[in-house]
Amino acid sequence: MTGSATILDTAARERIAAAIGRAEAGTAGEIVVLVAARAGLYRSPGLALALAVALALPWPLILFTDLGAGNIALVQAACVLATLLLTLNEGLRIALTPRRWRRERAHAAARREFFAHGLTGTRGRTGVLVYVALAERYAEIVADRGVRARIEEAQWHAIVSDLLAAAGHGALGEGLVAAVERVGAVLEAEFPGRGADNQLPNRVIVLD
Repeated sequence: MTGSATILDTAARERIAAAIGRAEAGTAGEIVVLVAARAGLYRSPGLALALAVALALPWPLILFTDLGAGNIALVQAACVLATLLLTLNEGLRIALTPRRWRRERAHAAARREFFAHGLTGTRGRTGVLVYVALAERYAEIVADRGVRARIEEAQWHAIVSDLLAAAGHGALGEGLVAAVERVGAVLEAEFPGRGADNQLPNRVIVLD
């Protein structure tokens, strides 16, 4: 399992927290950064594969071998067990999961974390979550209704694209710093303010 220190070391977290502080200094908006190792466990595809093996394997053994029913059952059980053991590997489970399902799971997780970490409780409803799910290679910027009323979601797309590119090149920390700075600039243009009344901690949340 990937440890939180491996995802982002202490120095990277401090740089991102400092970037959040700078970004919020000129705006009434509140920014939270959350990085998750994964958005889901994706056990279902592995179970489905094991079931498919269990259903399909006996037929070629019956048609093309002289094995008896007992031996076929043993081979079937061994292959199913091997399949289940293989799907203990997280990377394989994710590879077996259709991309659309992975994106839907990550999108739902971003919404869930947005509510779970108090971003709907800011005055003026100006909370913004920068969410990254590493296993799914997914990022999203989730904004509260006060922000959505004045800032089109399309403005976040280029920020998300560049963040994913940075993460793909092993520069997640630098990508998050740049993303926070750009989110802050967008918020400052629409929600200028002193930023002294910090309603949410300027820290990076990491979920293993």
